Amino acid sequence: MKLTIERSDLLNALSHVQNVVERRNTIPILSNVLMDAKDGALTLVATDLDIEAVDSADARIASEGAITAPAGTLFDVIRKLPAGADVELELNPENRRLTIRSGRSKFELPTLPASDFQTMTGDDSATRFNVDAADLRRLIDKTRFAISTEETRYYLNGVYLHAADGDKQEKVLRAVATDGHRLALADAPAPKGAEALEGVIVPRKAIGEVRRLIDAVDADVTISVSETKIVFQAGRAVLTSKLIDGSFPDYQRVIPKGNEKRLVIDNKSFEAAVDRVSTVSAERSRSVKLSLGDGKVILAVNSAETGQGHEEIECDYGADAMEIGFNAKYLLDVTAQIEAEDAEFMLNDPASPALILDPGDLATRYVLMPLRV
Repeated sequence: MKLTIERSDLLNALSHVQNVVERRNTIPILSNVLMDAKDGALTLVATDLDIEAVDSADARIASEGAITAPAGTLFDVIRKLPAGADVELELNPENRRLTIRSGRSKFELPTLPASDFQTMTGDDSATRFNVDAADLRRLIDKTRFAISTEETRYYLNGVYLHAADGDKQEKVLRAVATDGHRLALADAPAPKGAEALEGVIVPRKAIGEVRRLIDAVDADVTISVSETKIVFQAGRAVLTSKLIDGSFPDYQRVIPKGNEKRLVIDNKSFEAAVDRVSTVSAERSRSVKLSLGDGKVILAVNSAETGQGHEEIECDYGADAMEIGFNAKYLLDVTAQIEAEDAEFMLNDPASPALILDPGDLATRYVLMPLRV
């Protein structure tokens, strides 16, 4: 194998695949990226056997061939080469090392045979549709912070993606994530072909890789879903992931329907106040008490270990006085998603979950479970 490729093209393709690789592997070849040079292009493949990423870039092929090399080291070498440089890759047939040349730089990396590299087998897709990249970015950004990290409830370790009936009974593509303490929901117009999408749980790692993949994409992203896998394709880049085999809970039962106490508050001021008072909250609970009265809310933290904090903010609240507590980090995660100037809290009582709405994005909803205060 011998080829010449522009450094920026190689770096871009490598950046799309190398994050899939697990740095600590019991199977050495899974730390490598497969490089296949043929038909005027270099194709790169990386996998951890649950997720597979593929991308390719145009190259001047002197001799075709395939080999695997350490993904992290290769990426770091290419990243540190000068911008605009040409990179020559050549497999030395004698010592089976990959030689990298660019200008006065030369590196040699160990390799493993391409024949030992395991790729994921494809499934016949039951559902296939194109979604606007901006819509997909929004669905991910508005929900992924609520994905559970508890491995015991594995069915919460991802985003639940499905077709649903919107508020006006139109079909929407909906993303939902929850960890049992909070829930995030976001809708986007259902693309043609997505109306029949049954619920699938896309793993946390795959969600992160897809978001990175489409970060600068303007065109549509093709999504193909089978019983066990989901495939995202954006241009030449393809990401395939196994789905989480489990049943996502009935999230509709968690979304409050009868909360009538309405609190409207300046989001930026509220976010800054929560951040300040939580500085002295106990790390384990991160509890902040909200005392709601006529036209104002008092935020308070009282910790025997770390001290006290107190803030008062004007708000629009005309219901009965109430005290309710929330995890400060969860509050900050939600306020970070609010696009409007104001955040809208729909409350019932101190023991009931709060529904948080964004007047600037009516297709999103957030639910927070309260804490005892």
